[in-house]
Amino acid sequence: MNPYMYNQPTLDRINAQINELEKMRSQMQQPVQPQMPTSLTQNFQLAPTNRDVIRYAASMEEVQRDMVIGDTPYFSKDMSVVWIKNTKGEIKTYELTEIVPKDDKDIRIEYLQAQIEELKKGMKKRESNTNVDEYVAEPVEDEKPTTISTISKSTKKSK
Repeated sequence: MNPYMYNQPTLDRINAQINELEKMRSQMQQPVQPQMPTSLTQNFQLAPTNRDVIRYAASMEEVQRDMVIGDTPYFSKDMSVVWIKNTKGEIKTYELTEIVPKDDKDIRIEYLQAQIEELKKGMKKRESNTNVDEYVAEPVEDEKPTTISTISKSTKKSK
């Protein structure tokens, strides 16, 4: 029996381990280069939400046809009407009016215009009452009743 035959597999294994350790040592001796991070590309596509979008509709029929995820307002083109549709399909309708802030001059002008209108109404009422007063205030002609007889009075005293 050859003694080298028995040791051959272990010798090969030891040589392989020595080669591995030398590779590791050579890698350790090399200057460490900072690793560049791998570039990641992340694309996110968000689902649309009804809350961020103003929807316009020309009529109630348009609002009825559209499907909604949550309570959704629809405005008319002139912004005078708003329809709010919920997920059950119920629609509430509101009329909108613009509120314009008024300064002291605007308030004073409106007050004076209201006074003018009130005075005009008073003048019209007075004119209509004057027409009635003129009709009532017409002089009544002094007519003698036909059914009443006149008794003449004498100036003499009777005894």
